[in-house]
Amino acid sequence: MISLIDYGAGNVGSVLKAVKFLGYSARVASSPTDLDGAEEIILPGQGHFGQMMTALADRQLLEPLRGALAAGKPFLGICLGLQALYEASDEAPGVAGFGILPGRVARFEGVFKVPHVGWSDIQVRNNAGLLRGVPSSSFVYYCHSYYGPVTDAATAVTEYGQTFAAVVERENVRAVQFHPEKSGLVGLTVLKNFLDS
Repeated sequence: MISLIDYGAGNVGSVLKAVKFLGYSARVASSPTDLDGAEEIILPGQGHFGQMMTALADRQLLEPLRGALAAGKPFLGICLGLQALYEASDEAPGVAGFGILPGRVARFEGVFKVPHVGWSDIQVRNNAGLLRGVPSSSFVYYCHSYYGPVTDAATAVTEYGQTFAAVVERENVRAVQFHPEKSGLVGLTVLKNFLDS
């Protein structure tokens, strides 16, 4: 069973529709017991870094999620769900992320428009895993004001004033900064690659 984390925000409904469109069974998880028996976990994130981490804690989902990540459970973070994998974010100083990836999430500076909304291309560094069958320079849909720094876990990057991590993959943990549920065939391919892994 695939569990989609619902912390009171995030684009859970659209992601659930995309997962079901691909032919998979999924459920919405808004309490720790909803994670029991989860074979794969998706965290569709949207909004404010600090508010998301607080909401996860308030719903008693934060520690079960940390445990699932450490135990090797397949995990996909979307948008803010990618940013949560870093140690911290400038959006919410003093609030810790999951710490799977080193570094801090930063706000876009020196660009024409923030947030970064719309279609941008990804430069693929590794076509395995999530990006199997996705050509470099494919376009995906973004909506974000903050971005994760590029680390050795980045399998694709995008340029928007700064070069940032578009896709990250480390062992059981995978995440995308863009919205696959809004990114057409490319997004569905990414979702299917995760669900098939």
